[in-house]
Amino acid sequence: MTERILMKGNEALAEGAVRAGCRFFAGYPITPQNEIPEYMSWRLPEVGGTFIQAESEVAAINMIFGASACGARVMTSSSGPGISLKQEGISYIAGAEIPIFYADIMRGGPGLGNIAPAQGDYFQATRGGGHGDYRVIVFAPNSVIEMGNFPRICYELADKYRMPSMILADGLLGQMMEPIVYDFEPIDPKDFPEKDYLLGCTEGRERRVVRSYDLRPGYLEKNTLKLEKKFKSIEENEVRYDDTNMEGADLVMVAFGTASRVCKSAIPLAKEAGMKVGLLRPITLWPFPMKVLRQIADEVEHILVVEMNIGQMVEDVKLAVEGKSQVHFYGRPSGSVPVTEEIFEQVKMILKK
Repeated sequence: MTERILMKGNEALAEGAVRAGCRFFAGYPITPQNEIPEYMSWRLPEVGGTFIQAESEVAAINMIFGASACGARVMTSSSGPGISLKQEGISYIAGAEIPIFYADIMRGGPGLGNIAPAQGDYFQATRGGGHGDYRVIVFAPNSVIEMGNFPRICYELADKYRMPSMILADGLLGQMMEPIVYDFEPIDPKDFPEKDYLLGCTEGRERRVVRSYDLRPGYLEKNTLKLEKKFKSIEENEVRYDDTNMEGADLVMVAFGTASRVCKSAIPLAKEAGMKVGLLRPITLWPFPMKVLRQIADEVEHILVVEMNIGQMVEDVKLAVEGKSQVHFYGRPSGSVPVTEEIFEQVKMILKK
């Protein structure tokens, strides 16, 4: 697929995972991500892979735990309520240091909520989501192109650091259609290097055990501190972000996903009104671009955080800024999407233009 193809975001993500070497998918239906398992149900058999519609989200996450421990490149997907059910398994996988990739196509909440696009799962994704001290690498696309191309990066980082990685996208990105070009050639799983921790029955090989716990006194703490060292390395080396119109800005907007696209569309309106407004878009929500925001705060008086929730990423922005800039927030929760004029009005109010 080197030509431009019109695809829905969910389908582009699924195809991107297959091209990146995914050969095992287990999941359970929930709107607005259902196109992902539907696509995988026919696409994986074409490449010799396995698709399973599990009896529950709990079963699905444990299926991919086992498949990854045996060497498969795996995936699952859901929306907020389903990801909640998978959290125990994700914590186990993080503790066992097994690589997996999963996607959360966010809907309105809390509770069962609705099927409209939202960004209320930010805390769930960036704080690990489950019990214990662990992290998950979180990528936040804002286009169908990124929905399709980020799975490869997620798999590479999951393998490199032996941990879960995920894509966090609102339901609008999952359902919208845009032309996509994949920026990588299909990867054959046969070309992956052998992993020295995998389970299996190879003759003459030493016995291996995959587990998320160690009950010997002091050993679990030792393992958790090892994980902490890994997480600090990721925070130093794997931060990704995009910025627009930052030079000389009096106000910088911070947004991810669909909200970042709306914010970007407000920049020309601000420019026409004589305002200098920039945009920082975190691409990795964890690791979060803390250092970048700290530098911005040294030069910019106002930061406006825009989210499709009641204020979650704004807490990370405040932690990064450390009081050096005034941090403002504008949110539309539970399935409401802001429009360009709303953002422009917020900018005018802050700058009093």
